[in-house]
Amino acid sequence: MRPRLVLLHGAATTAEVWRRMLPHLDGLDGLDVVCPERPCTGSLETEVAALAPLCADAAVAGVSGGATLGLELAARGVPLTAAVLHEPAAGSLAPGLLAHVAEGLRTGGVAGFGRALYGPSFDAGAAPGRAVVEREFAMFRGFEPAAPAPGCGPVLLTVGERSPAARHASVAALARHCGGLGREVVPGGGHAVHLDVPEAFAAVVRAHLRRVAGPAGSTA
Repeated sequence: MRPRLVLLHGAATTAEVWRRMLPHLDGLDGLDVVCPERPCTGSLETEVAALAPLCADAAVAGVSGGATLGLELAARGVPLTAAVLHEPAAGSLAPGLLAHVAEGLRTGGVAGFGRALYGPSFDAGAAPGRAVVEREFAMFRGFEPAAPAPGCGPVLLTVGERSPAARHASVAALARHCGGLGREVVPGGGHAVHLDVPEAFAAVVRAHLRRVAGPAGSTA
């Protein structure tokens, strides 16, 4: 299998959510960009088992729930070559972080959930049904983070420049909790960087992969 970059989607979305970002990842020399459809079972064990074979020995980028799964893959020892994880869930490090999302789901169903989490760029027409979203949200609300296992490549946490203070605080707490992971701000972005500022988020991913590859690499 060729070297690859795996893009992991979050809750209430499908792999189609990456369509705006893919053009900005052209020219990743020697890397296939892969956007898998997750099973969206609501079981962390099942999701990790489905993704691990594809993500082993690959770079991973994810937003929201996709970032959360990337962090879990790293913690469980899946040998990622590198990862860029945008605003993962932080569990008890950030209590109440997702309260407004829960309220959006309660009062507005999938559309309310998506708007609360991703903002106005969310496309409810492309989202899975409410039962899928509810079980995924329960999984991510119950997530507790752990540091990447030895042997995992460099993990970079990102946060949107325009994200609320609670998001910035959660990413900072997560970086400390996981042993001092790198952090970077995505210019102009909020939570849904892949929708709102895909070029900026792609640039962060490309730069991280370039640093990992080093002077001899040709991944960007």
